[in-house]
Amino acid sequence: MKALGPPPAKPLCTHNETIWTDRSSGRKGEVVRGRTRARASGGLLARLRAPVRDYADGCMCPKGCTCVRADGLNVTCSRAHLKEIPPELPADTALLWLDHNQIASVPARAFQGLRQLRELNLSHNALETLGESALWGVEGTLQTLDISHNQISRVHKDVFALLKARVHVGHNPWHCDCALQQALRGMAYNHEAAGWVFCKTSELPDLEGRPFLAVDADLCNLAKRTTDYAMLVTMFGWFAMVISYVVYYVRQNQEDARRHLEYLKSLPSKPKKPDDGEDVSTVV
Repeated sequence: MKALGPPPAKPLCTHNETIWTDRSSGRKGEVVRGRTRARASGGLLARLRAPVRDYADGCMCPKGCTCVRADGLNVTCSRAHLKEIPPELPADTALLWLDHNQIASVPARAFQGLRQLRELNLSHNALETLGESALWGVEGTLQTLDISHNQISRVHKDVFALLKARVHVGHNPWHCDCALQQALRGMAYNHEAAGWVFCKTSELPDLEGRPFLAVDADLCNLAKRTTDYAMLVTMFGWFAMVISYVVYYVRQNQEDARRHLEYLKSLPSKPKKPDDGEDVSTVV
């Protein structure tokens, strides 16, 4: 799958720089340590207006990134040796490129304030999973999400539930289970995304190394059946233990009863007392 790349454009500002454009003359301001100074002559009035234009038209780019204004603000942080998502991204960011870094996780609501975000590239990082709220706040605007070439094996089953974007998920060591099956079903372009998923591990050993589209079974029902079987085996085990105890108890009682009977038989019998009639006949 061809990696996405930011469109070429002239940088608007870089880290700790702010550039604005004079709306009336079209002239750009001069960068001076995060503040601007008007080039055009206009005396005191122009200098007084400069800070206002600096705030309204400028941007503060994250460290190691380049910001370009072309059909929205494009923030490029590719190969910037980042280990986490930059904490202060411009609110009007439309395209955000964080590829080829060492980002290991996406915090909950990491992009919530970016209400104009259309494209997000997180490819070629060290991501291992995506939580349920990793993409909260950008579900309605995001059009393209690239999480390919990472170390993602599991995602939350609802992470893509409200997302309308095309998602690139290839080249990850996926574990094919119920959660992944539910996550792919929730995608807008689920069949296209599933075509790039290969099962490195799976609930079904036969699927290991095979494409996810080869899965015919409902892995969620499989997990449920496995749980049912485990409960059945547990119940059978308890039932067998109860039966064994009852049998042992009965046999033990039978053995005790037999011993008691033998003991009674072994006791000497008492001599019989003669009847009164026999005594009379003997005297006569």
